Amino acid sequence: MSILDKNARIVVKIGSNTLTHSSGNLNLRRMETLVRTLSDFKNEGHEVVLVSSGAVAAGISKLQLGRRPETTEEKQALAAVGQAELMQVYERLFGAYGHTVAQILMTKDVIDDSVRREAVENTFRELLKLGVVPIVNENDSVSGEEIKFGGNDTLSAYVALVCRADILINMSDIEGLYDCDPRTNPDARLISRVDAIDDTILSYAGGAGTDRGTGGMITKLRAAEIVTSAGIPMLIVNGKSPDILYKISDGYHIGTYFSAKKPEERA
Repeated sequence: MSILDKNARIVVKIGSNTLTHSSGNLNLRRMETLVRTLSDFKNEGHEVVLVSSGAVAAGISKLQLGRRPETTEEKQALAAVGQAELMQVYERLFGAYGHTVAQILMTKDVIDDSVRREAVENTFRELLKLGVVPIVNENDSVSGEEIKFGGNDTLSAYVALVCRADILINMSDIEGLYDCDPRTNPDARLISRVDAIDDTILSYAGGAGTDRGTGGMITKLRAAEIVTSAGIPMLIVNGKSPDILYKISDGYHIGTYFSAKKPEERA
């Protein structure tokens, strides 16, 4: 049985490592596959929100910098250049399949302030009502430490909350949560389902991601805590082949599924 209900509202998060080649340039083939699959989901009747990293990486590529930014100011400038590049690619790809996109850039203070949070909830609601695909990223060009989400894993969790999503799908560069690091231990075991994020589960998380991303498994587990506590399940899958989403829709169990807490279990 598929974890995706008919006409589900789906938030899909994809990270920088998945969106880019090892060179740091955008992986256009992978982006095209992702967009084609999400467009097909739209055609099937689902509502789709995409949380996409990659602005800084796209800025590095656009300016042919060849290295990660060394200062906050440099990162902010590269994000401003790269976000425009990223949205141009998404607009062109989604447009080829007959779908319109909208850009939403957020910082943590939008969530913390009740008035601004209501405003962004209203914006998402109207965009989805119009059949638009919102594409969300952190507003890195103007964000400081006090208003940062700390990565798009966390951002995607709050987007799922304000959108009242049915599920959050986190597309990573790893198949899911393992009981130890599969890149260094061939005997690592994939955890297919998590019903409670306890100390044991947290102990399985590794450190930070690669030099093209900012996240790691611990940030994904924190995101899972946020959404499951609000009654929204989360799935971690490998985004190397974005059309893996079809298998999820067809009912195959892939990756790590974090079940949502029932109403009586929520604080």
